[in-house]
Amino acid sequence: MDILGNLISTLPTFLLTSIPGLESVHAWISLPFSFLYAIALSGNTMILFVIITQKNLHEPMYYFLSMLSAADLGLTISTMSTTLPIFWFNSREISLDNCIIQMFFLHGFTNMESGVLTVMAFDRYVAICDPLRYTIILTNSRIIQMGILIITRTIVLIMPVLLLLKHLYFCRENILSHSYCYHPDVIKLACSDSRANSICGLIGLMLTTGVDTPCIVLSYILIIRSVLSMDSLKERHKVFSTCISHIGAVAIFYIPMISLSFVHRYGQSAPKVVHSMMANIYLLLPPVLNPIIYSVKTKHIRKAVLRLLFIR
Repeated sequence: MDILGNLISTLPTFLLTSIPGLESVHAWISLPFSFLYAIALSGNTMILFVIITQKNLHEPMYYFLSMLSAADLGLTISTMSTTLPIFWFNSREISLDNCIIQMFFLHGFTNMESGVLTVMAFDRYVAICDPLRYTIILTNSRIIQMGILIITRTIVLIMPVLLLLKHLYFCRENILSHSYCYHPDVIKLACSDSRANSICGLIGLMLTTGVDTPCIVLSYILIIRSVLSMDSLKERHKVFSTCISHIGAVAIFYIPMISLSFVHRYGQSAPKVVHSMMANIYLLLPPVLNPIIYSVKTKHIRKAVLRLLFIR
């Protein structure tokens, strides 16, 4: 019996959770979720398409935007694959292996988005503070190197965290708090010692968000200092307006992420519906809003999208 118990424990099944208390109206809830996922998929696909096909958009700023859209697409598909089946078919079960695969892409694309937002901040810094050397600093080869570095960092930091999950022992009812697998949520259910998982996850967080956030803040401190040194108020407004889209993207990425982290660590007494809504906002908001923000605030993207939509 012990051997059988050990075998079962190595193949645990988890139950995903939709929105607690609203199980009877899943069909109705699926409508706004499906609509938002459709916006995220079509919006980011359109951004990628116009950047690839329009030669006038083959510039560093738009290359970085295409990376952001690719990360948003990956993030959308990663969460949609489990969220919508719950609403449509009440399909809640997921194996540990499938859970690990989803976490690899979910946390991977999240970390990639954080890295892309950081290099986009550097792009704005160079464009505003050192415009004469912009094309010298941000060459195509250097942009490719940045992209490879972001992907490499993501894989190197995520793989150990996920491989450690295979050594955990799960012995009770494994009900997750969200409609997708989220690493802190999974390790809370372990019956064995998960300190190594927590430490490894914390190190990964420090080497991604802990590095990216100060870099973004430093970039904008230098940008603001440069803008304030300009004599013309009109010129200040014109230069700083080129950063509005990026500031919006940073805000809709980091604010929900920080809020969800606080809810997980200090909001145990909060209603389960709060946990669920925060988790869905955290991963759904950036892919939905980023294409809208950049289409509205970036003139070249807006013109390219309008030409694509109303082409005759």
